[in-house]
Amino acid sequence: MNHTITGGVCAAKGFLASGVHCGIRKNKDKKDLGLIYSTVPAHAAAVYTSNLVKGAPLTVTKEHLQNGMAQAIICNSGNANTCNANGIEIARQMSELLAQQLTILPSDVIVASTGVIGQPMDIAPIAAGIPPLAESLSECGSDSAAAAIMTTDTEKKEIAVTFTLGGKTCTLGGIAKGSGMIHPNMATMLVFLTTDAAISGAMLQKALSTDVQSTFNMVSVDGDTSTNDMVAILANGMAGNEEITAEGPDFTAFMEALNTVTVWLCRKLAGDGEGASKLLECKVTGAATEAAAKTVAKSIICSSLTKAAMFGADANWGRVLCAIGYSGADVDVNKVNVAFRSPKGTVTVCENGAGVFFSEEEAKTILLEKEIDILVELQSGPYAATAWGCDLTYDYVKINGDYRT
Repeated sequence: MNHTITGGVCAAKGFLASGVHCGIRKNKDKKDLGLIYSTVPAHAAAVYTSNLVKGAPLTVTKEHLQNGMAQAIICNSGNANTCNANGIEIARQMSELLAQQLTILPSDVIVASTGVIGQPMDIAPIAAGIPPLAESLSECGSDSAAAAIMTTDTEKKEIAVTFTLGGKTCTLGGIAKGSGMIHPNMATMLVFLTTDAAISGAMLQKALSTDVQSTFNMVSVDGDTSTNDMVAILANGMAGNEEITAEGPDFTAFMEALNTVTVWLCRKLAGDGEGASKLLECKVTGAATEAAAKTVAKSIICSSLTKAAMFGADANWGRVLCAIGYSGADVDVNKVNVAFRSPKGTVTVCENGAGVFFSEEEAKTILLEKEIDILVELQSGPYAATAWGCDLTYDYVKINGDYRT
């Protein structure tokens, strides 16, 4: 049984975090450099964007994680360090400077950046910020680290849960940032996870790579896959459980805890999409295959017309059917049922691929809520999938019309 607790990435034993303003961002009230540190070396795993244009920090992090170990995560906001001539050099300098400050190996540092793409980057503010960043490491630092990695996010995203492995209480926590350019394929999405559970590097990578397929890869805000997406996890083993080295009950329990954290973060990322006023959750059931269920759910969440309809509280279910039809999934459209649900109730709008009578007034009341479920039953098999997104508002265009300037 998983229990949600406070503390974010510092909730697990042996983890400290911090965040400072070092000067990358002009606004001195906004932190722009964050750090997560394990007091002992930890097994590490990560997944990365599939975009061919990748941020320099991802290249450096991949090199560092070849041995499956890490002890620190450093991340700046305000500049993505992508498409920069000296990007690799800067990412390496970040890890080297931090390693010197913490007396660890540079290869044990995960490096991440988020912000504007193609913007010249100077190591000077980061170099000046690393000493106070390290000095302010704290067991209560998750909140500061979560703030330091934000760009257009309107709220910090952090969570932690406890669970039991072999009679030992373990903890898994995480922080995330991401509001726009989110359409992950492992947007600008960054997720950092920590746990004191003992698990081998191979099983940690297996857990993460498996989980993201039904969590972070099922989130879309705007259909743009970022250059800097990364999900990384550190496991330092300080909970004292017998190390997980193969599948079994303990691995299943670990996966459940991981999924509890990642699903919560998915909902927060989607609900805080740029300009968003509503969280959309599309639940597809009755699919002939898991792939079909995922394809349909993601297609609906990505549909600009459906997103716009949800913004206007318009029960225009034809847009949902349209998104199913062009999704590429093998679906019998004459079997599709669609309903909209929120805390105000549920309204069925389509049965067997055709419209049914419903109260437009009732539907509008349901769709005016902040969280809306789009329920799709395909009546073709036992598989299901869930995808998360948000509505498309005027503010999305305003935010991205002058994002760089």
